[in-house]
Amino acid sequence: MNKHEILVVDDEAQIRKLLQITLESNDYKVRLATNGKEAQISAAHHPPELIILDLGLPDKSGHIVLKELREWYNKSIIILSVIDNEEDIVSALDNGATDYLTKPFRTAELLARIRAAIRRNSTENDESNIKIGELEIDIISRTAKKKDEVLKLTSTEFNLLSLFARNEGRVLTHQFILKEIWGVGFQTETQYLRVFVGTLRKKIEDNPNQPKYIITESGVGYRFGKG
Repeated sequence: MNKHEILVVDDEAQIRKLLQITLESNDYKVRLATNGKEAQISAAHHPPELIILDLGLPDKSGHIVLKELREWYNKSIIILSVIDNEEDIVSALDNGATDYLTKPFRTAELLARIRAAIRRNSTENDESNIKIGELEIDIISRTAKKKDEVLKLTSTEFNLLSLFARNEGRVLTHQFILKEIWGVGFQTETQYLRVFVGTLRKKIEDNPNQPKYIITESGVGYRFGKG
């Protein structure tokens, strides 16, 4: 029994009820909030393992709530919203959202994203050696293995792989990856990033054309999945 606690922040009663039933039936504890103020008070008094946050809240924008939570809350936040334009998605992810799903959502996909987000919380507590699927990444020795075979990676490829692995399950925007790996001056070089992702896929994927680790989130960035 996992009994991880999840805070659901949504002003629609039907959505809150649906999420509560779904999550509790999958052995999660659930707390509910109907607006940004309730969410911040609840999270402060009873810090949850994960927050599911709507952007369209009645008292303040979910974007603002996200920014304010990220001033102190360091665990996973999944955005669940009817808003599906690229600008809002990229903004939320760049401001610290772990993942972004649009309504209506598929229950199985939401549960899978929740599991990945909670695994990410655990991974952040011990980032020196990360195991994901058939991959093993040693951050200290800067080595990576697949099926116990050492991968021949360049320094940049290892940096990229370790960034992905440390953010398993989280959608990383093109701009975020470029800034983290190459610096602020490269944040518009998305083609540059695609080239390096392509070479890394050739080294870690069984079939680079059907990747199971580095998943493309169209128009937004990449998500590192579990093989």
